[in-house]
Amino acid sequence: MQRYGVLIIIGAILFFPFLGGVHLFDWDEINFAECAREMIVSGDYLRPQIDFMPFWEKPPFFIWLQVVAMKLFGVGEYAARFPNALTGVITLCAVFYAGRRAVNEKVGTWWAVLFAASWLSHLYFKSGIIDPTFNLFIFLAFLQIYLLKVGKRPGIHAMLSGLMLGMAAITKGPVAILVAGLSFVVYLVVNKGTDGYRIKHLATIVLFAFVPALLWIGSATLIHGAEYGQWYLNEFIQYQIRLFSTEDSDHGGPFIYHFVVLLIGCFPASVFLFQYIGKRQERKINTHGLTQWMWILFWVVLILFSIVKTKIVHYSSLCYFPLTYLAAVQLYNISDQGATIKKWVRVLLYSVGSVLALLITLLPVVGINKHKLVPFIADKFAVGNLQANVQWSYFECLWGVAYLIGLWVAVGYLKRNTGKGLLLLVGVQVVMIQVTILHFTPKIEGYTQRAAIDFFEGMAGKDVYVQPLGYRSYANLFYTRKIASTNPEYIYYRTDEKGRKTPEANSHWLLHGKTDKPTYFICKINDSAEYAAKPQLKMLYSKNGFVFFKKAE
Repeated sequence: MQRYGVLIIIGAILFFPFLGGVHLFDWDEINFAECAREMIVSGDYLRPQIDFMPFWEKPPFFIWLQVVAMKLFGVGEYAARFPNALTGVITLCAVFYAGRRAVNEKVGTWWAVLFAASWLSHLYFKSGIIDPTFNLFIFLAFLQIYLLKVGKRPGIHAMLSGLMLGMAAITKGPVAILVAGLSFVVYLVVNKGTDGYRIKHLATIVLFAFVPALLWIGSATLIHGAEYGQWYLNEFIQYQIRLFSTEDSDHGGPFIYHFVVLLIGCFPASVFLFQYIGKRQERKINTHGLTQWMWILFWVVLILFSIVKTKIVHYSSLCYFPLTYLAAVQLYNISDQGATIKKWVRVLLYSVGSVLALLITLLPVVGINKHKLVPFIADKFAVGNLQANVQWSYFECLWGVAYLIGLWVAVGYLKRNTGKGLLLLVGVQVVMIQVTILHFTPKIEGYTQRAAIDFFEGMAGKDVYVQPLGYRSYANLFYTRKIASTNPEYIYYRTDEKGRKTPEANSHWLLHGKTDKPTYFICKINDSAEYAAKPQLKMLYSKNGFVFFKKAE
């Protein structure tokens, strides 16, 4: 228990402070936080809403967690990110338990350390997106499947595995069931059968996987009617299909997109996967099957989301669990089993680390000399973003230089004392991640969205309409603390080819109709000429790529 206490303290120190230090980022962070805020305002906790209209893109569990946090800490950035910070602490304890249970305490320790010291796995615990919580449920489901075979109470493990899958499904959607199903199919093929798993236990997993969704959808249907339940499920399923089959929201990319994301974003853990290439040097460790499950989960997720047309960084985030586990096993082999770090692993540690250090070093240089980039940028909005008044100093380059020196010293020290070299590498990583969160992220937010957020916050509490034109945003809802509109003209019902009606904000009426209260608009500078030509709109000002209008009353 002492180890868990240490992990809880470390996790709390790393993940809880400064969660509210920067605005939520559009879209995902603000999207989910706005759903939570509207649940509180409306008192309707069963039906996710955006702009107080049905929202079917995500199930409600993570939003419920944000609601609880907002009840405790108030509506804001800290509460929106708090559930993932808590998830981070739980995750460190969960991977330590799994590593200790499957191999030994040292593997569990390295697993937790790598999770905290890798870039994306750490950063996401300081975010307000769904994926860290979703991924934890998926991992816990696989952990129970593993324990089902090696534990003393297989029936309990089967039920827990199903429930964890079900919780993942009502956190993000049926992709949880898809990942689990594909992984088990691969397991059957690799092992040429169920390999000791009994049909009754597999049936138990499937049965209990539907329990959380049935409780939620059943309650919503009971209170709001069967028509709502049927409509929601249909819209939700159509949205999931669109994500898999099209490049939704302009998020496309090549097949190798997630391979690159994991190599760079999960540094240094990702580099130690290359230790598996070539002749094995270490004594084989008995992991009782967990290693096989982790390899299967890793490749299923990576290949699945490489095939999916929509490419977003966090789509491959479930790989963080098997990736850091497999790396932890190699660190144990290196530090305790007499294995040596292979040459190409050291080369990659130097190379990838140097690239990251160079990028951090160049950030202040680019910020100071941004005017020299403008002639080479065709996007007027990006040019406008660069006009933001963000203060930089060449002294900030020292962060990148210090990171580079620290990495090179740590990797060089691995030859003399592997354990201390690895701990130094981890320490350098954790410090640099915190510097990035506290120092560099607010500056980046200053370029990308702060002008818009400041405008929205200035409208908070006012009885007005504030509507984006030509682009999609949730910031106008969350940061103006919008209340539900009572004017029936505000809602427009879009009809699809099958005659189904979907409510949305009536932008045409807001722009051209007679509105019942002051109406403001925001657009990107790329589209400003079109809206500036409209006689009913008066341009208020332009700032950092955004243009703000007020409609004539």
